[in-house]
Amino acid sequence: MKKFLFSFLIFSAYLHATLTGANFTQRDVHILEDLDINPSFITDYKLQEIYEKLQNQASMEHYIKKFEEASIFLPRIKEILREEGIPTSFIYMAMAESYFTIDARSNAKATGLWQFMYETGKRYGLNSNIYVDERMDLVKSTVAATKYLKALHKRFGKWYLAAIAYNCGEGRVVEALTRASLDLYIQKNPKLKSDKKIKEYRKVIYDYQKRRTRFKNLRAVYKEVQKLGIRPELEYLLRVQPKVGRQYLPQESRRYIRKIISFGMLNSQNFIKIDENSHLLNMGISKTIATVPVKGGLHLKNIAKAIDMSYDDLLNLNKHIKQSIIPPTKKYYTINIPYDKLTLFNKNSASIKDTKFAIHVVKSGDTLYGISRKYKVPLKLIKEYNHLKTTRLALRQKIELPIPNDMIGKINFTLFDDRKRTKNYIVKNGDSLYSIAKKYKVDVKKLMRDNKLKTTLLKIGDSIVIR
Repeated sequence: MKKFLFSFLIFSAYLHATLTGANFTQRDVHILEDLDINPSFITDYKLQEIYEKLQNQASMEHYIKKFEEASIFLPRIKEILREEGIPTSFIYMAMAESYFTIDARSNAKATGLWQFMYETGKRYGLNSNIYVDERMDLVKSTVAATKYLKALHKRFGKWYLAAIAYNCGEGRVVEALTRASLDLYIQKNPKLKSDKKIKEYRKVIYDYQKRRTRFKNLRAVYKEVQKLGIRPELEYLLRVQPKVGRQYLPQESRRYIRKIISFGMLNSQNFIKIDENSHLLNMGISKTIATVPVKGGLHLKNIAKAIDMSYDDLLNLNKHIKQSIIPPTKKYYTINIPYDKLTLFNKNSASIKDTKFAIHVVKSGDTLYGISRKYKVPLKLIKEYNHLKTTRLALRQKIELPIPNDMIGKINFTLFDDRKRTKNYIVKNGDSLYSIAKKYKVDVKKLMRDNKLKTTLLKIGDSIVIR
């Protein structure tokens, strides 16, 4: 019976697709199944609308170009997804996030292939400091993304919900599921619309939307509503309710999940199957990237010479190395090289030319702060690299500066350092938007704009971004 039902759904989908002019295949249905989406969703008219728009010549050329540019590292990304138990269709989520651009940066400061914010990246083990921003490490950021996605899947039980939560946040998905479940429950049981418990649930949802209650209260309602046994399908969550200002999900997220599916469907169509593009279907069959440990302090240029590779090509695989210098505070640090250079690396790695760092010999009147200003190197970094516990100096003491001789004064140590630009402040008892603005010398209107606040009302536990 189940096989018959499934076959009927597929047939219906194909029939509808044919009527709308689209040629859907079993591979398209597989993408839906990969994301835990009902196969019937293939007939969603907005999905077809996005899919058809992506098939115009300019969009297709852009699509193929981005796949081509990412061809050297996509097999490694797919390998990590498989190793971590993530459906490989999530490769299209990376495309939706950044178009496979390793150093992509959004206006909101989300960075890298998987568009991590600083705090989220830090939570999942990605370091961001004056030497590296691991959100742009194609391997480490992908591992972090799989951890985040697995955590979201554990919470929501469906891969498509994990993808949507990655885009709009866990809180918004919990709210959407709670509202939609209640709406469906009332549709089945209209007499319970005025039930006291239902009204209490609705009030918590409303208060959460108005930022009058904390997420933990909404989550408690969500858990209670789950006991009703109602599970809204994707199609229901994406529906646009008439005369409702706040839909279940934001418009961006509704488009986002459809875009992921559309990208996957494009990759199974006839234009990919022709000889000149057929390799796009087979990315992931062989290894293309190797991750290797190198000594701290080495320059990427010297590593590139040792493996007979252009500096620019090596840098393109290691956009996370900010100053082209392997963090000198680390004994060893991993970088990415083409897999076909691995043998050469193993042969020559021990003989890679060390970087000659600048050395300052302490004279009378010198201070560590003065040395820091003279060479434009952060005081904290000088102390860390020289293993100094205090700022006291001795005459003729040698202070090594973790920058090459030929780059003194040229390195911008604040480049892409989101820690300097962004702070997350957790609202405490007695705080107000005005007191926070005064404390951090930020305009109240800017705080409201950066945090998309409609009122100045705050609740304890809120996270306020300060830029």
